[in-house]
This record gives sequence, C-alpha cells and structure tokens, in this order.
Amino acid sequence: MGTIDLSCLGAEIADLNAVHAVGRVISVAGATLEIGGLSEAARLGDRLRVLRRDGSELWGEVLSLAQGHVVMLPDESTIGVSLGDRASLRDAGSIAPSDRWIGRIVDPFGRPMDGRPLMRGPVARPLRADPPPPAARMALGARLETGTAVFNTFLPIVRGQRIGLFAGSGVGKSSLLGSLGGNMQADVVVFAMIGERGRELRDFVENVLGPEGMARSVVVAATSDRSPLVRRRCAWTAMAVAEHFRDQGLDVLLLADSITRFAEAHREVATAAGEMPSLRGYPASTAHMIMSLCERAGPGSEGQGSITGIFSVLVAGSDMDEPVADILRGVLDGHVVMDRDIAERGRYPAINLLRSVSRSLPRAASDAENDLLGRARALLGAYERSETMIRAGLYAHGSDPELDMAIRAWPDLDRFLGEAEAGSTQNSFDRLALILRRAAVAPTASRGPAARSGPQQARDTGKTSAMR
Repeated sequence: MGTIDLSCLGAEIADLNAVHAVGRVISVAGATLEIGGLSEAARLGDRLRVLRRDGSELWGEVLSLAQGHVVMLPDESTIGVSLGDRASLRDAGSIAPSDRWIGRIVDPFGRPMDGRPLMRGPVARPLRADPPPPAARMALGARLETGTAVFNTFLPIVRGQRIGLFAGSGVGKSSLLGSLGGNMQADVVVFAMIGERGRELRDFVENVLGPEGMARSVVVAATSDRSPLVRRRCAWTAMAVAEHFRDQGLDVLLLADSITRFAEAHREVATAAGEMPSLRGYPASTAHMIMSLCERAGPGSEGQGSITGIFSVLVAGSDMDEPVADILRGVLDGHVVMDRDIAERGRYPAINLLRSVSRSLPRAASDAENDLLGRARALLGAYERSETMIRAGLYAHGSDPELDMAIRAWPDLDRFLGEAEAGSTQNSFDRLALILRRAAVAPTASRGPAARSGPQQARDTGKTSAMR
C-alpha cells in the first residue's frame, strides 16, 4: 500500500511544472475569447487558465487555432474578463486514474467531489484513446447475472456486450441503471453521470446505488450547470477510468447516463467552433463522436479484461428515429426500450419487451431456453395485437387457441417482466417455464365467467350478473 502511495505522490510531483507558456486576451467575442501569443505552443484540446484583474480564475479549452492567436471556449461566463488579462497554457488532454478511485466521486478532471483528498494515479491515460485493435479483440464472454428477471431471460447481457437503454424522462431509467450497477456481475463499476441534475447525485449514490454498490464503483459526474466542455469530457473520463481497470485484466461495467446529453454538449462545442448543423441540429461530427466512444467499450485484447457498456439515451416522445437513438442502434449489441405507458400503470422496470432486443441471443441461451423465450414472445405479441379487442370485450373465448393461451399468460408474464431475481438465471428460466405451463392448461367449462380470462375478466363477470 505504501508503494502505491509513493508512486501516486511521485506522479503528482512529476506533473508539477514551474514554466507555462503565457499569452494575453486580445478579444472577447460572445462566449469565446481570443488569446494572443500562444498559437505556436497551443494544441487543440489544451486547457487554458485566464487570470482576471480581480484575482479570480477562468478555465477553458483551446477550441481552434489561427495565425497569431487561439480561440478559447471558457468553462464559465466571460463576465469580468478584460483585454490584456493573462492566460497560461496547461496540458489537460489526459487523465490519471488510480485503483484508489474505487468508492469515490470525481469530476471529469479527476478532482474529488466528496470532500476528501484524492491523488492522481501513477500513469496518465489519453482521454480520447483508440479502441483495441479489431482483429485482436476477444469474443463476447459468458452471460452475466443481473438481478433482474427480464435481463436474465429475454434480454441477456454477456460479458463485453454494449447495449442501449432508450427512455423518456421520468420512466425509471436512473433507477434501472442503479439496480444493474448494484447487482450485475463485475469487478468494478464505472458510472458516468453526464449533465444530471445536481440534487440527483447524492440521492443516486446514497439511495439508488447504496453503500454496497458504491464500494465497488467509481462515479464520474458533471452536473447540468457545467459547461458543455466539462459535460462532454465526463464521458471520455469515465471511459478512460474503465480502460484503466480493463487493462489490469478486470471485468468492468460502464453505465453512461446519458449519451444524449453527451451529444448535446458536443453540439454546443462544435457550433462554437463554427461547425454547421446537419442532423436535426446536430453537426455531422456527432455520429463519429458517439461511435468512437462506444467502440472503446467491449472485450479487450488477449490478457485484458472487458468493458460491458450500458448507454442510456433520452428519446423525446418515444421517437426512436431521432439522430442520437438512430446512431446508437446501429453501433450497439442490443437496445432496450422503456415505455411511458407501462410506467404509468405501475410496472417497473417499464421495459417494452416486444420493441427490445439483445443481440447476444441466440448464443447466450441453450436451445431449450431459446424455445422457451420464443414461445413467451409469441404469446406477448399475440396479446398486444388483439389488446384493444380484448379490453373492449369483443373477443369470444375459443375463437383462437393461441390467443386464449396468451390471455391466460399475460398477467403472469407482465408481472415477471417487472420482478427482481434474487436467485440465478436458471431460477428465472424455471419461473418462466412454470408460467407457460400454467397458461397451456385450458380452464374447464364449469368455471363459467373464467372463460374470459385476462384484464377484462372481472368486468365481464359483473356485466353477466347484472344481465341475469
């Protein structure tokens, strides 16, 4: 332990630099500053510190380079900046994670947010690293236990898989991410909270994640009031932290909430840099920015671990064809769609199974399990196609044997999709098989009103009694 402390201390000392290139503010144009005297030393992405005349500091990033000056996008308002204010150049294109970051909350620059001191790691990593070589990457691994019945069965997650969680606001997305973070198999869990409300951070850590979940997690947070530079950097920092543990041979679970806010932050930065919008207001570089981030997750090369990624996407009005959702669907190994109608009737997680898919199937399940899942999906599909007719009382029992079975199975299947799983994946499949066996047994004629099963049954029973 002492060696780790000394190596981290040595890295802190080595990072100190008494000499920095210095320039001066020569122009303030809207939200950007022009800094003269640094064009020969600055690089895109470098950090700049402006010292105002009142002694306060303003940090920002080099956004573009020109002959004789650089353009800086500040992290905060430019109010108080004067012409001639001193600007010094700092290199901040890297992050240095440490094993001691586990159990801590850090900002996108690796600074602690929980009030306790935190040292940088011994080795700096680039924020925007390349993914492992495609030809050298290992295959996807074994199915992971998730603590949730629907993910243990219909939507399996395997080691190194990348899935998207598509949801509107207020349908339980953060709670589901917290549940997966606390229950899924992983050596280390890395959370990227991009643009979240400030009040939600502590609630998420203390109540959703809890002490046990936090004990194996690193939380990287940039709240909604931070600049687009910081919010965009949050995703890169979280990925770099995950890569730090992956390179040690560990299996990492990365949960990013949300990629939509990452894309929105990039849009603000790209617009300030002069890039024109093209994809419904998003610049053309958005697709590459998202894909390059997601490609860094997944299985590592031989001797490394893996990064299992779950990326949430905010979809306004359940529009799965909006740019960010459309980009991610083509990159990831599955997508999970959360439905507001399901949330409003009180079933959580509010997953619309028929619109969701895991591309780890059919390999992640045996032939018998795939057959079971296929039969259950067919019943849910049959019920959904006829739901309006069933609820209106227009369906007569016996007209369609498959639909009769779907009506009998629907309440139990719907309840199953919202249940936690304290046991193993096998236990989840055993429960699902039991539901289908029960639904396969047709009710006897002596049961009378029970011939109309499902949600309409109780209302039909009352109508029959009134007519009599």
